[in-house]
Amino acid sequence: MLKRAAGLAATLSLGPGLSVARADAPTLDLPPPGPGDTCPVCGMFVYKYPEWVTTVLYADGYADHFDGAKDYFKYMFDMEKYALGRKADQITGMGVTEYYGLKLIDAREALYVVGSDVLGPMGHELVPLMNAVDAQDFMRDHKGQKLLRHDEVSPELLDALDQGGPF
Repeated sequence: MLKRAAGLAATLSLGPGLSVARADAPTLDLPPPGPGDTCPVCGMFVYKYPEWVTTVLYADGYADHFDGAKDYFKYMFDMEKYALGRKADQITGMGVTEYYGLKLIDAREALYVVGSDVLGPMGHELVPLMNAVDAQDFMRDHKGQKLLRHDEVSPELLDALDQGGPF
């Protein structure tokens, strides 16, 4: 296993045309879900899946929690349906639980692997990783098929995850 130095930037070639230079994604201090919090997309109790928690925090202190990054992205792509009158410009923090350290990191800075042998509470999932070294390790160890940045996730990819692939 590779040693990982905190805050060390890593530059790796992760496939044809994809090279990533990133430091560790910053950890966030967002409110955790409570036992009664349900995912606004699927209705599952989020508290039961701490290793998959994803959170969106609004300026007024309100937070929505999700049972995985997949539902977080569905929410972000269709806030009119899922966010009950809230707007993206009111969001002050977006965090995903990264796979190895189980820390909440900035969703926009995370790297996401799809098509791996790791399933989330709702099946095929985007697996958040903190940095390029972790992403490369995860891709190798868990047969990841594709590595994406936050802005590369699409509604079509989310549909493919729900259908089990291809990715």
